Amino acid sequence: MKLFRILFFLVAFSSFAQQGGMWIPSLLEGMNENEMQNLGMKMNAEDIYSVNQSSLKDAVPHFNGGCTSEVISPKGLLLTNHHCGYGQIQSHSSVENDYLANGFWAKNLSEELANPGMTVTFIVEISDVTDQILEGTYNVTSEQERQNIIEQNKQKVVENSTKEDWQTNRVSTFFDGNQFMLFRVETFKDIRLVGAPPSSIGKFGSDTDNWMWPRHTGDFSLFRIYANKNNRPAEYSEGNVPYTPKHYLPISLDGVEEDDFNLVFGFPGTTDEYLPAVAVEQLVETINPARIGLREVALKEQDAFMRKDQEIKIQYASKYARIANYYKKWIGENQGLKKTDAIGIKKAQEKNFMKRVKAEGLEDEYGTILEDFETAYTEFEDYDLAYNYFSETFLRNVELLRHGFQIYQLEQVYDARGKQSFKDRRDNLLEDFKSDFKNYNAEVDKHVFEKVIEVFANEMPKQFLPESFINQDKEKLTNDIYENSALTSFESTEDILKGNPNKVFKKLNEDKAYKFVKMLTQEFYAKVLPTYQSKRLEIDALQKKYMKAIVELSPEDARIFPNANGTLRVTYGKVKGYSPRDAVKYEHITYLEGVMEKYVPGDYEFDVPQKLIDLYQTKDYGNYGEDGKMPVNFIGTNHTTGGNSGSPAIDAYGNLIGLNFDRVWEGTMSDIYYDPSISRNIMVDARYILFIIDKFAGAQHLIEEMTLVHPKK
Repeated sequence: MKLFRILFFLVAFSSFAQQGGMWIPSLLEGMNENEMQNLGMKMNAEDIYSVNQSSLKDAVPHFNGGCTSEVISPKGLLLTNHHCGYGQIQSHSSVENDYLANGFWAKNLSEELANPGMTVTFIVEISDVTDQILEGTYNVTSEQERQNIIEQNKQKVVENSTKEDWQTNRVSTFFDGNQFMLFRVETFKDIRLVGAPPSSIGKFGSDTDNWMWPRHTGDFSLFRIYANKNNRPAEYSEGNVPYTPKHYLPISLDGVEEDDFNLVFGFPGTTDEYLPAVAVEQLVETINPARIGLREVALKEQDAFMRKDQEIKIQYASKYARIANYYKKWIGENQGLKKTDAIGIKKAQEKNFMKRVKAEGLEDEYGTILEDFETAYTEFEDYDLAYNYFSETFLRNVELLRHGFQIYQLEQVYDARGKQSFKDRRDNLLEDFKSDFKNYNAEVDKHVFEKVIEVFANEMPKQFLPESFINQDKEKLTNDIYENSALTSFESTEDILKGNPNKVFKKLNEDKAYKFVKMLTQEFYAKVLPTYQSKRLEIDALQKKYMKAIVELSPEDARIFPNANGTLRVTYGKVKGYSPRDAVKYEHITYLEGVMEKYVPGDYEFDVPQKLIDLYQTKDYGNYGEDGKMPVNFIGTNHTTGGNSGSPAIDAYGNLIGLNFDRVWEGTMSDIYYDPSISRNIMVDARYILFIIDKFAGAQHLIEEMTLVHPKK
């Protein structure tokens, strides 16, 4: 199968920059390289990705499976977002020693804090393995059988491809199952916390400013990679030493100007740029409003408790931020899709698509695909809605329900695999619960439960719920469960899970919370999940066919990029302001002055440390300010998404100029439809990071590790 052309199909051109795209770094030669150089880049494709020499990819590891990070010193010093390291900062915090509130700065290597379970993963090599993965699938009519063959072929490729003993092979899917790439990776497991500003800097603006511009957030934290004495990955050991990277990023002190080229390198999570109009319409009108509404009531209850109690604020800070992040994102996504008329644009594109199908004589193959989408999504809607309501309620927003669901899965494991599997899973589950319950408050969870379960009962499609539950008094149900269940503390949960399986499940099936979880989970498994999965498989097969058609029918000079899937990508553009609405123009950069304008003494979102106020008043910015001002954040036209948090913003010469951490609210719809007029990513200016480390924290020893440069001079 020929290698996919690096094309682009769905986004209209604009005069000031390239038009989005998340590009595979091993395939940049040609059109992408030329475009980047036309935009001002001074590097070539091999400077970005190379197997034979050190390159930018060797300084950009996947951070703990969810964010991106970058190596910024020859001693393995690692930079990522404050919100990416938030869970680890929280885990080391207590009321007496609150690193979230006060920040943390290790004065030397011995003070750096270990983080069990944390990993960073470097990409060693990327190669196309599409032919091997699709072997034996071309004459198969069953989609399930096709998927089974693909999974078997993936396993063969992973097992038989070259790697060192300390490396791992992975296969990832691109273009909705039309292309497959093999990633050879190295994963480091000894990652230590080095430094973090207080949340009043690292999370300044908190949820109010999340996804918003202008922004004034110092969203960064520092870790260090440790390796064994051979510089290879190793489990935590006191004998490990700082990792010597193949490449690390110098940091530019010259800052940014509007229209400067910049490149963002990282691991974007998920996008759906090629969805048909009917899918986007269903998302906007049905799915997003459901998720937003349920999370809204959960957040309101948590927030009320966090504002009253400092201990609860610490316990729930990370959980609240995690729930609030996508709650606000979905709101902005819906607004952006409506503002840009993305559905109407997609419908127009689909008309042109069908004209090309007819012109090429491909009606037999693709002539009914849009009608098939319409039918499939109509049949899917109630099941997709039910799936999202169940997931939001039982897996994400109510901790007691999530724990109950995990225990229900334990019962399933016992029934399917027997006693030993039960014991292994139970032991792992108790370890997880032990960690979870450190940050659990039953009273908070009880209030969340009551509000969430009311929404669940009222909004879940009624055909999927027992009538007895629909008519049940939710306040009485809540009190009954939280007063009588063992699942409201670690000690009682541990106690009820002790003993042989029969004894355990006899006790559990008399527990109020577990009986409730089991009843609704069984309803979900019986009435929703099988049809949801079969319809999802049908839609995925249609999407794969549609993607294949898009590539086949695109003109030679069109450009298509694969959807994000958690693999390493390059996106590039220019530093650029924007106009979100009539008569409003946003500049490309913000300054410390804006922090002081937002300052609200004592407010948990907009308080400012006294030392930062002092530095502002004396204008003590060192080498990091410009024209008597301290730059804080800037924006660009790079096409980013979740997973790009912590990605380096790199200048034309390969130096670090910023740290990606967010998108503007008006442009969050770029996961579905990228519009260059309002899609902007938000970055912490590298000079603000250095200023906080040096002038605010007094951690000059960390500055001395780095290489600071003046590429513009």
